This record gives sequence, C-alpha cells and structure tokens, in this order.
Amino acid sequence: MCALTLAFASACPAQIFHKKKPVDKSTDATNTAEPDKQLYDKAMADIKKGKHEVGRLGLQTLINTYPDSEYLAKAKLAIADSYYKEGGTANIAQAINGYKDFIVFFPFLPEAAYAQMQVAMCNYNEMAKADRDNTHSLGAEEEFQTFLKKYKKDPLAPQAEQHLREVQEVLAEGQFRIAYYYYIKGDKRAAAGRLIPLVKRYPLYSKSDTSLWMLGDIFEKSERKDIAGNYYGQIVKNYPLSPKAGDAKGKLKDFGMPIPQPDPKAVEWMTAEQNTPRPKESLVHKGASIFHPGPDVHMAAAHGLPQLEGDTSDQTFDVLSGGKGTTALVATGSNASSAGGASTGGRTSAPGSGVVEVVKPGEPAPAGSTSSDPNSTTGDPANGTASSDGTNSSATDPSAPADASSSPTDANSKSDNTQQASTSSGQNGKESSSKKKGLKKILPW
Repeated sequence: MCALTLAFASACPAQIFHKKKPVDKSTDATNTAEPDKQLYDKAMADIKKGKHEVGRLGLQTLINTYPDSEYLAKAKLAIADSYYKEGGTANIAQAINGYKDFIVFFPFLPEAAYAQMQVAMCNYNEMAKADRDNTHSLGAEEEFQTFLKKYKKDPLAPQAEQHLREVQEVLAEGQFRIAYYYYIKGDKRAAAGRLIPLVKRYPLYSKSDTSLWMLGDIFEKSERKDIAGNYYGQIVKNYPLSPKAGDAKGKLKDFGMPIPQPDPKAVEWMTAEQNTPRPKESLVHKGASIFHPGPDVHMAAAHGLPQLEGDTSDQTFDVLSGGKGTTALVATGSNASSAGGASTGGRTSAPGSGVVEVVKPGEPAPAGSTSSDPNSTTGDPANGTASSDGTNSSATDPSAPADASSSPTDANSKSDNTQQASTSSGQNGKESSSKKKGLKKILPW
C-alpha cells in the first residue's frame, strides 16, 4: 500500500502538490491590446491596490515611450491624482505641479476644470486654523477664484463657490481676531487698520456686523460721529436681521442722523442664512476643535456671491512706528475698488482704499506717501457712493514745512538734473501736506 502511494506521488507531483501559476493577461502573448493601453491598465491597477510609486513609474514610462498615445493626457492626470491620494506635504506639492502641468498642456479638455478644482482642493485640505499661517488659505482663495472665473458653468462650480466662502471665512476670522485684540487693548489705529479692509473685502463674513459696530465705536470715541454713523447705518441697511441692528438704530437716532431702510436683498440673504442648518456650538464641540488640525468653517455663509477678485494690494496691516513719533497705519483695502466690491446676496460692498498713513497732529507726513481716506467710499455700500468729507486734494496744510524747492541748496545743485530733482521733491512735499490735512479730518486721534 505504501509502495503504491509513493509511486503515484512520484508520477504526478506537480498536479497534486503545486498550484498552477496564474497568467498575467495584460502581458500575455494572446492579448491583442496596444502596448500603451497595457501599460496604462497595469499602472492604474497598481495605483488602485495602493502601489502608487509602481503605478506612477508605469505611467511615466508610457509618457516617455509613447508621446503620441491617446492615453497621454489620462496618464498625466493619473500621476497627479496618485500624489493627491497618497497625501503628505511633499506629495501634495507634487500633485499641484502635476495638475497645473495638465492645465497648461491640455487646456481645452473637459478634465482641465477638474484639474483646476484639484489644485484648489490641495490648498483647501492643507489650510491651517484662522490664527495660524494662512499661506494655504490664500492659495485656496486664489485657485477657487480662478476656477469660478474660467469654469463658472462647470458642474463643480457650486462646490467651488461654497469652498470659497469657507476659505474667506477663515481669512476674515484671522484678521478679525487680530483686530479684536487691538480693540480690547485700546489701540484704535491698529484695530481700524484691520477692520476697514475686512468689512469691505469680506461682507459675507459671519462677524461683519460686529466688525462694523467696532468701527462705529472707534470713530464715535474719536469724536467723529459722522463717520461712526456711516458704519452704524451699514449695519441697519446691509445686516438688518443682526442683533446689533436695533442698537445701531439707537445710535443713529442719538446722533440725529437719518436711519436707512433695510436692503430687501440683504433681508432675503440673512433670512436664508438663518434658515441654513448648522451644527450647534456646544462645549464638547469647542473642546474637540482644539485637537482638530483644520479650521472651523461651520459658520461660513452658505448663500451669496463670495469675493471673486484677488487682493493685489499689500498684505500688510501693521502699525509701523517711524522716527520722531510718526506713526504710519498701513491698511490695505483690497481689490474691491477695481472690481466694484464683493457682492452679498445681490448687494455690493464699498470699494476699498489703498494705503492709509496716520500721523500725529503737528507731525509732517512722510514725503512721497500715497495716502487715502479709509471712509471715502463708504457712503452707501449698496451702490458705492462716496461720503463727502470736504477733503480737498489740492489744499495745503499751513503747518506743513515749506516746499523742498525753496530750501537752500549747496553750490553744486545748479545743474539741470539737480534742479529737476528739487522741483520733483517740492511737488511731493505739497502732495504729502495736502494728504496729511485730509487724514487729520478722518482719523483725528
């Protein structure tokens, strides 16, 4: 019996003790598919199994070996998707480069919109909290704005629009926290320097009404009730359902200023926002947010057109202290002036202002400065009308120093080039003096 068993086992060992090795059909000789398709299918299978590096190597081989393949565009997009799915800081950077390369080489393919959306999502997923580094937040804002400008009819447009609202909520929250710190501290210059561009650029921000109230309080305490009433009026008109609307009406009544009528579109927008379901801000939610690496966007607006224009002005909002007690308040007002402002459910915010330089009374403004009135265009944010402050750009300040052209010069300053420089310096002196006078009227502290 044992002899028979051994004889049978020695006769057919492969059939009994070994399994037949499966054949890879993608490389089988009977497979009539094109070699580029074989490479593509094999690489996609590897990526699906989590072998991202092996899959990307196969796709890159396809690109280098078959530059005219019909799978070339798909291979480039798949490489970027592989980096995106794998995650990590370095891989996300590679994914962004891959998507942008795809847009450059294949701008007219339908997948170009998807690639642009993915560039924005790469930055969106890497956003930090509002009080941290905002590099990715700014990048996400720019990329979502690009998507909505180029592919506004794409099916992904509503998703991009909502993500843009969330990104701008984070950016605005970061500025508001700094402004609130200065406001509580009593530094009116620094607080106003953050709040003025905030309310103009991000009218959909969940705390825009609070920001306007803080600005009104700042100017009211600075004995500029005309400007304070302007900000209180914006609350009544553009945020009529705000809890601060009643107090704003009371302020206007005390100032003897007319109370504006609520904008019907603003009422419609705020009603829709209040009816939008949102998670409750419980103590558990606040405690858990400490351990969450990303920003909290549950209070972001769900309706209204977000700011679609980029901010090309300086991103500096700090209070710069110069010599002899001169203080320069750098407050950027964003691109809203060139784009007509941001829209809030159909209404348009006031255009922004440029750089505001604030000097103490009796101190000369820095020569060659380009200052502007931070409230010169806040008469009516719905239509962008300017409030008249009586500032005359051609007027000069009697307390300002004389023109540089009348100052004594040395013996070598009689050449034509030196005379031209002196004349130019004199013009700058006049301009600075007139701007200093206008700024004293606006920011008297």
